[in-house]
Amino acid sequence: MEEKVHTIFVCSDSVGETANTVVQATIRQFNASQVHVRRFGTMRTEEEIRSMMEEASRLGSFVVYTLVLPELREMMRQEAIRLNVTSIDILGPVMQAFIDTFNDSPKRKAGLLHQMDEEYYKRVEAIEFAVKSDDGKDTSALKQAHIVLLGVSRTSKTPLSIYLAHKGYKVANYPLVPEVKPPQGLFSLNKSKLIGLTMSAEQLVKIRTERLKAVGLPFGAKYSALERVAEELEYAFGLYKQLGCTVIDVTEKAIEETAGIILDAM
Repeated sequence: MEEKVHTIFVCSDSVGETANTVVQATIRQFNASQVHVRRFGTMRTEEEIRSMMEEASRLGSFVVYTLVLPELREMMRQEAIRLNVTSIDILGPVMQAFIDTFNDSPKRKAGLLHQMDEEYYKRVEAIEFAVKSDDGKDTSALKQAHIVLLGVSRTSKTPLSIYLAHKGYKVANYPLVPEVKPPQGLFSLNKSKLIGLTMSAEQLVKIRTERLKAVGLPFGAKYSALERVAEELEYAFGLYKQLGCTVIDVTEKAIEETAGIILDAM
């Protein structure tokens, strides 16, 4: 018997990214391969909401929404009652808590999260900086970086750099190889912005072995040998000690978790 396709409606007066993120996170908690998400963005009128809710009712769906204007949220509430459709307000309760707690009034303007303001351009600049400074390509950028990531190959330097760049931080990363002398400029940097990444030798061997498979290189190459990996990690630890930098073991850590540790240490 064919599994029934379930549909979830995402509604917003902007692009709907916030509500969609919540829905996608929810879906991953279930064995739900047959779930379709329909997004309705830039909703501005009560008629648009009425039409969408009637369609959700026909399909037996529920609605997750982020609406700034109180009249649209009220319309959504009324239609949900009239049509017996479950609706979840993501933004409204948080806005009300802000009003009640801080005695403030919202701007009631849709799409503020996605405005191309100063913070947006700051993030773009940081991402461009991270790409330019990736893998030691521009050692002159080390002085300008907010954060400098150090580590042997495959310790998540690049994805971590890009993630932090999306937060607005200029990040440079430099690969450590025992046979290559690190740039002298590293030793003159403020140690508070130096982050040394490490990982268990066994985990690093697994990751490097998979990398070799992905690029079609033979299994057993020196790059993924346990002896070589242990040598590189020992070299890296010695350098971290000289630099006096913060050391983070990224074994089994998600990028977000490592980034949180780095930002907490700054």
